[in-house]
Amino acid sequence: MQTEMGFNFRSVHVPKTIDNDLPLPDDVSTFGYETAREVGARLVMNLKRDAGTMHHWFLVQSMGRQSGHLALGIGYGALASVTIIPEEWSGREIRLHEIVDILVTSMLLRLLDGKPYGVVVLAEGILEHLSRHDLGTLDHVARDEHGHIRMSDINFLDILKDAADIELEALGLKIKMVKYVLGYELRCAPPCVYDIEYTRNLGGAAVNFLLAGGSDAIITLQNGQIVPIPYAHMIDPATGKTEVRMVNLQGVRYQSAYQFMTRLKPEHASQPDLVEKLAALTQISTTEFMKRYGYLMENR
Repeated sequence: MQTEMGFNFRSVHVPKTIDNDLPLPDDVSTFGYETAREVGARLVMNLKRDAGTMHHWFLVQSMGRQSGHLALGIGYGALASVTIIPEEWSGREIRLHEIVDILVTSMLLRLLDGKPYGVVVLAEGILEHLSRHDLGTLDHVARDEHGHIRMSDINFLDILKDAADIELEALGLKIKMVKYVLGYELRCAPPCVYDIEYTRNLGGAAVNFLLAGGSDAIITLQNGQIVPIPYAHMIDPATGKTEVRMVNLQGVRYQSAYQFMTRLKPEHASQPDLVEKLAALTQISTTEFMKRYGYLMENR
């Protein structure tokens, strides 16, 4: 690669981001992700114990600028009550009331099971795709050098908690919610053994790649073999930027995690007795309950 100053440089990259969202093959992770997932899951396990002891809910926000890989990994690893990621909307605008509805009905399902407590993990990328109508003054919020919303200037958990409190009050319920942000501690933790070995393999391969005359590629480890991927294969031609790998909702990883979530699902549509029991926990009728939350049981 020749620069404007006439110098020739050869370059190579290794896939580093705790978000795990680089456009690599599905079974290839970015280094740092496994460490962040482990640290985050352990913290959420602690919060689950506290929630069960004190009988309240934790609203946990996880890093993940656009995709839900890290939130899903943390939520599934810790078996959180429910994990919500932006990919669920498949490019549609995310509305705040839908997130609130998922949260509230999950609370009702847990109450029905005799558990007035739980933990929900939310990917911060939800905020990036949230309806501007729901965020009101978002257009006036500062953005970073990449044009992204400065997450630190928007307290998403405050917005969500306030909206959920209003919804719960309308249902005649009072449930305590505690906010918790998984932030820099995920990026600053000592690497897990997997990442230590992984980075040594990638680093050695990157040096060998350059010494052999290679350039302009990212080093990956696939099926036990080192595979360089040219930069050009990772760039979105429409934007000129690196493509973002989103969570595959049809993949085994998400589908397996989804099975363990406590939330209204399509299979509940054929269980009218369940709907009646959920409605009975509130001060609205079964008909009103279906009108309000029935869409959550549709295939979307």
